[in-house]
Amino acid sequence: MGEALPSIYLDLESDADRAKLTEPELYLSDHADKLVILDEVHRLPGLFQTLRGLIDAGRRSGRKSGRFLLLGSASIDLLRQSGESLAGRISYLEMHPLDALEVGADRLDHLWVRGGFPDSFLASSDRASQRWRQDFIRTYLERDIPLLGPRIAAETLRRFWTMLAHRQSGLLNAAGTRPQPWGRCQDGCGLSPFSWSISS
Repeated sequence: MGEALPSIYLDLESDADRAKLTEPELYLSDHADKLVILDEVHRLPGLFQTLRGLIDAGRRSGRKSGRFLLLGSASIDLLRQSGESLAGRISYLEMHPLDALEVGADRLDHLWVRGGFPDSFLASSDRASQRWRQDFIRTYLERDIPLLGPRIAAETLRRFWTMLAHRQSGLLNAAGTRPQPWGRCQDGCGLSPFSWSISS
């Protein structure tokens, strides 16, 4: 889409790109004739209020859609935190990892080992794929999860994820005191009985 239309790309993980948005209304208004691609938009939740005003102004002048492409964790929770839902002004497209139907029967083992993220699946070697996955997990645990609110040490979450992966397909009995294997998970991660909950 960004190649078919005049566009600008801003990666909001980049300090330089975030600095361009110190006055977002002015900057984005200067690029009203382009598709503005905002990657990792969850880094600036306050931006949604500005986007609402710009979208409404664009509609009044005849430009109804296709002005902004928001990438990243622009989830309903994020929009709620920002105080602006963009209701009636936003359309969602949820991107899923590659699946068995997309890669074909002859590459199922490859998909099983490397997972469905395109950069991992298409990496030049198993080693490069593993490195990509390790970097992804590290970034997710150290940067993304804390943005969502939980204040649990990244290493504790990493141990918890590892234990859950080794206990996959098992039944978790959360009733009673320190159920097994949950008690072993708690002990191994250093979690107190009060630091976890299971939502229905």
